[in-house]
Formats: sequence, C-alpha cells, structure tokens
Amino acid sequence: MNRAILDQALDAIRTRAYFSAFPESPSPRVYGEDAAPAGKAAFEAWQNSDFPVRTPAARDQVTTERSPYGIPLDVRYPRVTAGSLEELLAAARAGMPQWRDAGPDARVDVVLTILDRLHKRIFELANAVMATTGQAFVMAFQAGGAHALDRALEAVAYAYAEMTRHPATAVWERPAKGEPVRMEKTLTAVPRGVSVVIGCTTFPTWNSYPGLFSSLVTGNAVVVKPHPRAVLPLAITVQACQDVLAEHGFDPHLVTLAAEEDGDGLAKDLAVRPEVRIVDFTGSAEFGNWLETNATQAQVFTEKSGVNPVVLDSTDSFRGLTANLAFTLALYSGQMCTTSQAIFVPADGIDTDEGHKSFDEVAAGLATAIDKLLADETRAVELLGAIVNEAVRGRLEGAHEYGQLVLEPRALKHPAYPHAVVRTPALVALDASDIEVYGRECFGPVTFLVRTSGTSESLELFRRLVTERGAMTAAVYSTSERVLAAAREAALDVGVALSENLTGGVYVNQSAAFSDFHGTGANPAANAAYVDAAYVAGRFRFVQSRRHL
Repeated sequence: MNRAILDQALDAIRTRAYFSAFPESPSPRVYGEDAAPAGKAAFEAWQNSDFPVRTPAARDQVTTERSPYGIPLDVRYPRVTAGSLEELLAAARAGMPQWRDAGPDARVDVVLTILDRLHKRIFELANAVMATTGQAFVMAFQAGGAHALDRALEAVAYAYAEMTRHPATAVWERPAKGEPVRMEKTLTAVPRGVSVVIGCTTFPTWNSYPGLFSSLVTGNAVVVKPHPRAVLPLAITVQACQDVLAEHGFDPHLVTLAAEEDGDGLAKDLAVRPEVRIVDFTGSAEFGNWLETNATQAQVFTEKSGVNPVVLDSTDSFRGLTANLAFTLALYSGQMCTTSQAIFVPADGIDTDEGHKSFDEVAAGLATAIDKLLADETRAVELLGAIVNEAVRGRLEGAHEYGQLVLEPRALKHPAYPHAVVRTPALVALDASDIEVYGRECFGPVTFLVRTSGTSESLELFRRLVTERGAMTAAVYSTSERVLAAAREAALDVGVALSENLTGGVYVNQSAAFSDFHGTGANPAANAAYVDAAYVAGRFRFVQSRRHL
C-alpha cells in the first residue's frame, strides 16, 4: 500500500465524502479467480494445528473456539495466564523506544504495509470471521475484512494528522535588546505505554482494528486479548503484524496475542496492570463500566451495550419503511450493537401513503416484510447467519415471556452447515409502561414494538432510553418537518446518531468508514467514537526539548 492511499484517507476524513481503499465485493472479477479458494484453503490449514504466533510468557496452549456453524476448528494457541503477565508486558515494552524513535512517517509506512498484507489474506480472514462469529460469508468478508481494514486506515489517518499537527522541530526567536533570544525546540510524539485490545465474539476485527492500529501507529505496543470464542481472526492479524514488524527491523513483540482459557478472566488482570496505559473494549455495559471505574491508570475506550430506539410517526413509503426495518432486524440475526431494539408506535397508528395504519396494522406490516425477506430459506441463511451463543438463543426462545408475540421466530436449516443454529427474528408488542422489559438490552433477534400515547411520548421515551441506557443508533420516520426537527433536537440533547426516513439501501445499523462516526461517546453506550481525533489523540503525548541556538 503506497502513501497515496494515506493522502486519500486524509482527504476523506476532512471532507466526509465516500472513500474505500478495500473493495467490499468478494467477486472473482475484483480479486481474481484464485483468491477465494486459496483463502479458504489457508483458513482450513489452521484447523487442528498449533497457530504459529510469537507469544512471550506462554506456558501451554488453549483450544477454546466452537463455531456457530459447527465447523471444526480445534486451533491451538499459546496460552497467557495472570502469572505470566509481567514477562509478556516486559517483552511488549522492550521494542517501544526504537518504535517511538522511528517517528510518525516510518510507523505509518509499516502499518500501511500491515494493512496491505492483511488485505492480501482477506479471504482467509473472512473465513475465520465467518467460522467463529456465525456471520454469513459475504458479511464476514465485508464487515470482518474490507470494512474493518477501512476503519483501520481511517484510524491511521486521524492518528497521522494529530501526530503531524505540529512541526518536529522549530526555531523560536524572541526580540530582546541586542541579539534576539533564539532557541531550537523539538517536539516528539511519545506513546503512553502498552495498549490492551479486548476483542469481542461478534465482530473481532471490525471492533478491534481501530484501537489496535491507532495505538500501534502512535508508538504503543499492543497486547491483543481475543474473546475465547473468536481467536483465529485476531491471531491471523497479530501474525501479520509481527511478520511485517520483523521484516522492517522492529521488535515483533510490539504486537502480541494473549489467548486465554474460557473463564480465566485475563482481561481484568491485564487492564489494571501499571504498564498498561490504554484499554480498548467492546462488549457488555457491566464489564465496560468496571473497566472505566477500575483501570484508572489507563485511557479507557469502551463501546458497550445500549437500547437503540426508532420513532414511527408517519411515512410516505410504508412498504419502504417496513422493508428497510425488516432488513435491519434480520441482518446477522440482530447480533449487532447497532441493531434497533425498541420501535415506538402511537397506539392510534400512523399516517402512510397507503392510508392510516393502526398499531396492529403497522405490526403486521413489519412482520409481513420480515417473512417476505426470509421466505427463501437458502437466501435467508445468508442474511441471518448463525446464532453466536446460547444466551442469544435463550432470549429468542423466551421471547413469548416478554409480551404479545407479533411474529414468532422460526428455525431454518442451513444447506451447507447442518449443525448451524439459524433463527428468524421475533417481534413482541408491549405497552409504554413496560419499560423494565424493553428498556434493557436484549441482544439478538428480539425487537419490541412499543405502544405509546403518541409521538410526543415516543420522543420522551427516546430521550429516556438513550439517557439512562445509552444507544449506538436511533431512527425516526415522519413526513412532518416539525417532528423531524424535534427528533433531531432530542438526538443532539442525548448524544446519539440519528437516521431519518431510511427507506432505501442504507440501514440504521450500518455505518461507512471515513463518513459515519460509529458511536458518539456522548451517551452511556460508548465513551468514544470510531473514529475521530479524540479517539487517537489521547494515545500519545507531545514531549518537548529545547536549547539555545
């Protein structure tokens, strides 16, 4: 990857125009006829093998992944335990002075090479993401491969802009009687210390790459602690990082993999170590809050759970509204932190281009749109993917206990993976007073249709949910500019990104690198955004030296 790509990325973060450096289509016309089979073969070669990654302080091995598709993995990784962290962190820190002294331009060149190396392995990476997370292949290729790499490049661009905001050296001259006072001042971007990236089980690369690469390019060593169920995508990533670092004469232990036995709780031990100065985490609000409270020696970046609201007031395209929401709720079986959960509908219904629709008719219209979208089971499984764990499956199977089932979930058979657990979404109707039910995150394919007294109450509940529980996304549908303005004002007040009247090929739970910020850092669902200047600037400090000339 050449520096022209960086220049394009720098321009894109300034203009917010469309830009993507990594093609998202896995078509042979884009990547060549041999890329897909070679990538799948590379992925399959890891099965039942010892993964070759450099991990100082590893004492034995772990095998923890169980594919939602039933794909046999049995990959063995070097195991890190709490007792070996001192050795691991010492090895991580050893290469930091050389990495720091290389300067921003050299570090950017190395990181761009890493991204290029990962792009060359994108089919291998996509198969690993699919097998461990339950995403369908195309989604794994896009979100786990191309889009994750775009987010990484976006982070590198922001970091480079911040590191080069000031000159490396400057001559300072102050007028005085006689000769002026002249000094040479040097400004060095100094890393904070060791960075820990705590991976998640649903989007191991997409959620980890911004923190990993913004920490690395700003001079920090990075310890990658993957979720025990989704290790392989990040092991491949760490391997690529280590190979490129070594090829460029840097210590490969600047990036290390800390795989653990399921239940070890290594993230807690790592996060509070004094050597650790940056923590990136995606996952539950409970653990995210614990990190923010306890990892006080570190700069902590969290993306946590929330309750994503949608306000239905009126629409000029009822079919477009229901089709758009149907896709949103079905994509990856709702196992996304951005998927809508609480849809507020006035009890007396909404005005549409098809006439007035009662609450029940709105509910039936959305249920019909989901059934139509998923009618062809062969195609449906490629949208739904597989259920990632038993907790999600349990919530779905217990959906009838939440309220009135408007749409019952169905079990589908995957034609290629007979052991995959594939389920269609459930819709549950509730009253506004049932906030103890719909006001808690219900991760997975369960969506609540909440009956309100009207749009005013819907917007009040919108505000309350985001303020108290947090949200990564929000949406509103209305033909009234007054209502849209009120929704926009509410979103600004509570700090959540808002989508208005989405009826086409853009969905509330998708965000585009270089243009859309993922999260805001302004409500309880996340304390940072992917990716803005604030996300990268705290990962280093400018340290000055000066002397007389």
